Amino acid sequence: IRLATENEQYLSELPGQAGCFKETRIVEFIFLLSEKWHLDQSARYQAVELLERFMIKQVEQICKSSRENVKSREQGQGSSWSSLKHQIYDTFVLRLVSCIQLASKLSLHYNIVNSDTALKFLQSLKYSYTKQELLESELAVLKTLHFQINVSTPLVYVELLLEVLGHNGCLLPAKPLHQMCTQLLDFSYLTRDTIYDTLLKIAIENSTPSKLQVVKFLTVKEDFMLLAVGIISTSVFVLNPGQWKQVVEHLNCITGITSQSILEFSYAVLKHIVGSSTA
Repeated sequence: IRLATENEQYLSELPGQAGCFKETRIVEFIFLLSEKWHLDQSARYQAVELLERFMIKQVEQICKSSRENVKSREQGQGSSWSSLKHQIYDTFVLRLVSCIQLASKLSLHYNIVNSDTALKFLQSLKYSYTKQELLESELAVLKTLHFQINVSTPLVYVELLLEVLGHNGCLLPAKPLHQMCTQLLDFSYLTRDTIYDTLLKIAIENSTPSKLQVVKFLTVKEDFMLLAVGIISTSVFVLNPGQWKQVVEHLNCITGITSQSILEFSYAVLKHIVGSSTA
């Protein structure tokens, strides 16, 4: 109930730029770096969500600052829009690393990314940051997000729903199912736009959605509960197709998400896994 409420609250306050910083290249960068540093699954998703929320707020702040500086620029003061953009570009990799560092600390994992490790990586990319700048970067992320960084990731939703399914008597192979879910969750993050583009076209029964339909669909793209039930449904379909219908019915009862919505999400994921419309 707490997760469902948290999800609904997030969707009700969703910024119009949500998802802008979940491009495949960015997600892949975070996933590869998390793997290099041997972080657990939850940390990689946490880092993606932290970076997304931080960058949106930072851009909002810079735009606000830019508007406020219009009068100052007229008087020969203030920063130009070009220099403000460079602030974002020049610090992006540093902020990304800081988000991974913070996520590693939140995951309660023994392998926290310390300053030495982060600096060594940044230096390998020819950046010349100091430990002080690294600490200041972490603090900048924390302050911008008002220290509210312990956000629930889709993996938390998946794991909780798997527990509820088990409690309700759905006898599923726990370990292989969990493993399949994490693999498909990785896949859905890396192919996010194509999966949701397919899902939108299915939902509106039209291959050319309007701009308004795309905007309204944003809450679907950011719905962690829908993502979680879709990932579990697809995983069960792959591993235990005989139990798939029963699991979908259970997921519908637990979350209130319609069986049709769950089926459509599974179809969209499977279509891009096999690369065929006959999935």
